[in-house]
Amino acid sequence: MSQPVKSPITVFSARRILTMNPAQPFATHVAVREGRILAVGSQEEAQAWGPVRHDDRYADRILMPGLVEGHSHLFEGVVWRYVYVGYYDRRGPDGTLWEGLKTFEGVVRRLSEAQRKLKPDEHLVGWGFDPIYFGAQRMTVRHLDQVSTERAVIVIHASIHLMNVNSRALALAGIDRDTDIEGISRFDDGEPNGELLEFAAMFPVTRMLGNPLATLSQSEACLDMFGKVSQYAGVTTAADLLNDLDEDGVRELARVTAREDFPVRIVPAASGMLFGRDVEACLRKLESLKKLNHDKLHLGLVKLVVDGSIQGFTARLRWPGYYNGAPNGIWVMPPADLIPVVEAYHRAGIQLHIHTNGDEATQVALDAVERAQQIHPRFDHRHTLQHCQMADAAQFRRMARLGLCANLFANHIFYWGDAHYEMTMGPDRAKRIDACATAQRLGVPFAMHSDAPITPIGPLFTAWCAVNRRTASGRVLGEGERIGVADALRAITLGAAYTLSLDDRIGSIEVGKYADFCVLDRDPLTQRPEDLKDVAVVGTVLGGRPLDLPAVC
Repeated sequence: MSQPVKSPITVFSARRILTMNPAQPFATHVAVREGRILAVGSQEEAQAWGPVRHDDRYADRILMPGLVEGHSHLFEGVVWRYVYVGYYDRRGPDGTLWEGLKTFEGVVRRLSEAQRKLKPDEHLVGWGFDPIYFGAQRMTVRHLDQVSTERAVIVIHASIHLMNVNSRALALAGIDRDTDIEGISRFDDGEPNGELLEFAAMFPVTRMLGNPLATLSQSEACLDMFGKVSQYAGVTTAADLLNDLDEDGVRELARVTAREDFPVRIVPAASGMLFGRDVEACLRKLESLKKLNHDKLHLGLVKLVVDGSIQGFTARLRWPGYYNGAPNGIWVMPPADLIPVVEAYHRAGIQLHIHTNGDEATQVALDAVERAQQIHPRFDHRHTLQHCQMADAAQFRRMARLGLCANLFANHIFYWGDAHYEMTMGPDRAKRIDACATAQRLGVPFAMHSDAPITPIGPLFTAWCAVNRRTASGRVLGEGERIGVADALRAITLGAAYTLSLDDRIGSIEVGKYADFCVLDRDPLTQRPEDLKDVAVVGTVLGGRPLDLPAVC
């Protein structure tokens, strides 16, 4: 009787392999068969399974597990179709460096230049803006009407929780002084001033645009853009943490990610916000679309959003509230709705990812999960609080007791840390923002993320933020919340994989897992902590297939 033909084995060598497996933290060789890790260790150990093909292209490089972006959005691939008007310099996927804009006049000028290239019936969309960098002044229709009064001009804020529009956009969306929606900012005379806070207030404009962030994010061109951005950052698995479950869109997502050359595994989370209290409808849709899952597409999570943005003053804060005296924020999902919805998903066995920025929102989410656990006890549910930026030690202790995870928005320390210190939270609470050390000390499984496109995908930069806790001005924000480099690397690999319930398949270089690797030019464990962000990604490997970084213009 003939013996089955065994698949070929490839052994990759490296100067050093950081496995993220504490039982075997380092190696020099890894054997791969059928896209999975067959052996890890020395050359002799890696070739113990029989004849092998040696691949030494990374012999002078560092290998670590493919980086895991535990909270991003596929519309990172959409926003580059529009005009960047953010405060910080930002490089696009094509290599173009967009200079950050430091004045309202600069924003108006860039938008004006862009609108001259549009057809008369096209809307103009900008993104990345945040007024918190401009002091007390807020953008209004008076600014954007300088760009145009003939076409709609829409500026999406960096947080995605707010937008500004011109008078033409207000008219086309049907928003006027009689529109009764929470979050429509107004002039003293009651007329809308063009600033729209949170999803309900933004919805008429989003609907007018055709909701491009959702509809285009699963198009092939935008998915390829997302894959390109992820690959530059060394990411081999990324969560799309708010997916509308449009059937045609998910089918396209399944088709594109199944392509051999698509460079990243995608983990979408269904938007519970879209279904509201109709949990059964979400569950039916999710169960139907999960049939499209394959090794590079993992549907099954649900995302809920409780509050808004801290720097947008729409997050919900406990006493003493906002440092500058701003009124408390907006409930995206009020507590009366959240409690039964969490219970229903929990009872159905779904893993929830719950957006909470302010500490009041975190408290409400904890209450909801605790009630669900009391009624329907579940082991290893791994519900994860996303962002969870202002949680204090008592809340982290409660997370540990309830079996919750936290995915902390460490990039906020750099991009908004100074604003939080001076305007939104004040010094004391700002020093505990994104408290990785507290989570670690109190036994809460944690990851860290970019929330791209809110900040750029770059897990090594995110790790640098958690290790150094330096703001854009150079202020150290909460030295006691710093973590070590090794702990930060774990958070962007195995820690993130754990929060996505994929730690059996990704996040470390261990036998049986996907052969997903990030290739670095130097060893991050031997660099000074302040140099961690400068370690360069020079390639990725997905399922044992080496992928060169795409060229930029």
